[in-house]
Amino acid sequence: MNNYDELEKKIGYKFKDVSHLDIAFTHKSYANELMIKSRESYERYEFLGDAILEFLVSRFLFDEYKEKAEGELTKLRASLVCEFTLSKISRELKLGQYGFFSKGEKLSGGSNRDSILCDMFESLLGAIYIDGGLDEADRFVRTFLLTDIEHKKLFYDSKTRLQEYAQKNSYKISYNLLNEEGPEHDKTFYVEVLVGDKINANGKGHSRKTAEQTAAFNALKEINDLKIIL
Repeated sequence: MNNYDELEKKIGYKFKDVSHLDIAFTHKSYANELMIKSRESYERYEFLGDAILEFLVSRFLFDEYKEKAEGELTKLRASLVCEFTLSKISRELKLGQYGFFSKGEKLSGGSNRDSILCDMFESLLGAIYIDGGLDEADRFVRTFLLTDIEHKKLFYDSKTRLQEYAQKNSYKISYNLLNEEGPEHDKTFYVEVLVGDKINANGKGHSRKTAEQTAAFNALKEINDLKIIL
């Protein structure tokens, strides 16, 4: 069994029934491997958390961005609830270390996989809602997700915005894989992006897609620093 004292301090919520956390962190591989019928996986909690997350983020954006149209709000919400953003928060909270995984899933890097960490964020949110209600769930989302929104939006849009900048200025843009490190199940990718002869920026991530997104984000920051108009 896990000791969740440190996690509860981080999130600022003390569970009345800690078994909700056990479920929220149980990957289906663990229950299947041990054939524990009484121990459900986090899939149902993740399903609930996903719905609650969409509602809470939608309500927040609706209230805070009264000037934005539906399309803009939808795009902004997508940037906040994307896999990269949620998995990043899960890493900061070290949710992976609380996960119950089968031996095979653990050896294949499940506790550090973006998709699983994203699911764990949503399942944790579902657990908070079940144990403490909507107000506690809302506080958790506002504390860990609904901060630095413009920064998160810029990261989500970075490849698209960089492509638009390159096309506008007739620059050729290319992403090059520089290196891969680590075992097959837990690789780190290093990528550079070249934009004409003006910009050269690097990025890294646990997938090539994330590394490219990071490189594009760093290129945009360099463009802004050089006072180049996007």
